Amino acid sequence: MDTGKIDVIPMDKKQARAFATFVAEEQLKKRVVKTRYLGGGSFGKAVSVQTEDGEKTVIKFLCAHGMMEKEVHDLKLLKEHCPVKIPAVFFSRKCDNNIPADCYGMEMIGGKSCLFALGMLMTSKSRRLDFADKITTALHSIHKCTNSRFGDTMSPDCESWLDYYRPFAESVLEKAETLYGKGRLPQKVIKAMRAAWEKFDVIFSEQVKEACLIHGDLNVGNIMVGKSYSVTGIIDPLNCMYADREYDLFQFDNLTGKRFFLRETYIRKYGASRYCMQKLAFYGLWNEVYCYIKSGMLIGLIINPLVKNMYRRLREL
Repeated sequence: MDTGKIDVIPMDKKQARAFATFVAEEQLKKRVVKTRYLGGGSFGKAVSVQTEDGEKTVIKFLCAHGMMEKEVHDLKLLKEHCPVKIPAVFFSRKCDNNIPADCYGMEMIGGKSCLFALGMLMTSKSRRLDFADKITTALHSIHKCTNSRFGDTMSPDCESWLDYYRPFAESVLEKAETLYGKGRLPQKVIKAMRAAWEKFDVIFSEQVKEACLIHGDLNVGNIMVGKSYSVTGIIDPLNCMYADREYDLFQFDNLTGKRFFLRETYIRKYGASRYCMQKLAFYGLWNEVYCYIKSGMLIGLIINPLVKNMYRRLREL
């Protein structure tokens, strides 16, 4: 994973909807009658377009160069191995004078994000556990796709997980130190990272034996649910790799994930390494700092619990 800062292509909601109309009519050869901005993160904007025949398609704009090919590749790869619906990709399009960002069109998944299905938080424990069982079964099916090498899905080239992950983690720490020196990273964050780095060899002492395909961002925000909170699909993979399968688990505790026992359910069903909880704390903290390096956004409500959890897990060693 490249730890350099990304130059984001500016695009507001109104522009995204206009661009989506242009792209959909160009690629689908149908007139667009309705658009709806679905949202987006630091590097992507998604718009739903409805054409004259009633069909709905999602157009996703990648507001940074070099992301489209990998996202399209990873969606297709995940779709082959996941029993829960992953959106099918219909087309991809490079940026040009008409559209400033690369984009692709994909299947619209029904329902809404689990994150915004607030009623799910109040359902019975048995229903929440049933939800966790379905999601963890789907994730394990993805993890059963393995490779002889670790690394990016498009070019895995490392013999071991640490051959791939340690240089990345070290690069994130180096950039974090630079940001701290410039007064742009809180002291509590860099102190937690330093403390964790001192224990790196202990935390990662158990060899990762299989290079498993991972989704990379499977939190409740990327799980779609429909009527009666049935699972309708999984969306938005990020940094898919052939990796330590436990690298997929720290996202389960993000946002409202703990309410659904996702991480506990996966570990109960499929087991975990000796220092799994320390690894998850490390992965979570490093991932958030990595995202900050890439986007320039650091959110206290997210980073503060990660710092606290890192210290908690270090005390358990």
